[in-house]
Amino acid sequence: MAAAQILVTLDGTVHDPDEPFLHADDLAALRGDGVFETLLIRTGRTRKVGAHLDRLARSAEMMELPTPERDAWAKAIEVAEKQWTADNGDAEAWLRLVYSRGRESAPDAGPTAYVMAGAVADRVSHARSEGISVVTLERGFSTDLAERAPWQLLGAKTLSYATNMAALRHAATNGFDDVIYLSSEGAVLEGPRSTVVTVTGRTLTTPPTEAGILPGTTQRAVFETAAQEGWTTRTEVIRRADLIAADSVWLISSVALAARVTSLNRYVMPLSPNDHEFVDLVDRAICVD
Repeated sequence: MAAAQILVTLDGTVHDPDEPFLHADDLAALRGDGVFETLLIRTGRTRKVGAHLDRLARSAEMMELPTPERDAWAKAIEVAEKQWTADNGDAEAWLRLVYSRGRESAPDAGPTAYVMAGAVADRVSHARSEGISVVTLERGFSTDLAERAPWQLLGAKTLSYATNMAALRHAATNGFDDVIYLSSEGAVLEGPRSTVVTVTGRTLTTPPTEAGILPGTTQRAVFETAAQEGWTTRTEVIRRADLIAADSVWLISSVALAARVTSLNRYVMPLSPNDHEFVDLVDRAICVD
C-alpha cells in the first residue's frame, strides 16, 4: 500500500491530507494561477533546496506574485521531510512546493502556500533502470518568443500544466513513455517535466534557457559537478540530428534524476559505454548542497 502523503503549511502545521484544504475558488484550481517546485527526498534529506527556492522566487516574480518568504518555505520543507522520514524511513519521496495567487473572492487574503510529500511513483524507478521511449512533438513556438512575449511566462514553472499533461497522454496513446518538445524551427527544447542532456564522450550539452525553457535545477547541478571533474559542458542549440548523433540522450529531473532515451521516434538508440558513469555523476551532483 502506498505511503500516506504529507501536507504542511508555512506555519509549520502538519495537516491531514485526506481532509479538505483548498477553497473551491482558489485560483490554483480555477486558472492554474500559481507556481510550483518538485524536489526529491533521498536518504532522509531533501535535495537541492536552495536551488529550488531560487527558482520558486524567479517564477513568482515572473507571475507578479509576492516574493516567497524563503525562511518559512525552508522551515515547512524541513517539517515535511522529518514527518516523511519518521513515517517511512529512507524511502524516497517527491516533495512539492505549491504557491498560488489565492482565492478569487478574497484577493486581499494573500497567496495560498503549502508543501506536500508522497511516495515516488513506480514509473520513476522503471525509467531510471530501463530507460524511456520518447517521441518529439512540436511545442508551437519559436525560440525567440520568450524575449518577444514575456507574458507567455516561458521559463516559469507555473501550475498551468494542461498542455504538458496532454502531450504525455498523446505520447502514451501512441506507445511512448515521454516527450521531447521542438520549437517551430526544429530546435530541441525540453520535456514536459524534464531537461534534455546529450552525452558524447565526456561532453555534456543542453539547450539554452533563452529558447523559452525552464532552467533545470538538476541539469545545473550536474553541469557544475561535471565541470569540476574535467567534463566539458555546453549550452547550445540542439537539433534532432544531434540527438541521434550523440552517444546517449537523457531526460533529467529532480525526481526521476536520469532517464536514458532508449528509442527516439521509434529509432533504437545504441548503448553507450558512459551510461553508468553519467548516472553516477547525476546521483552525486544532487547530493551537493
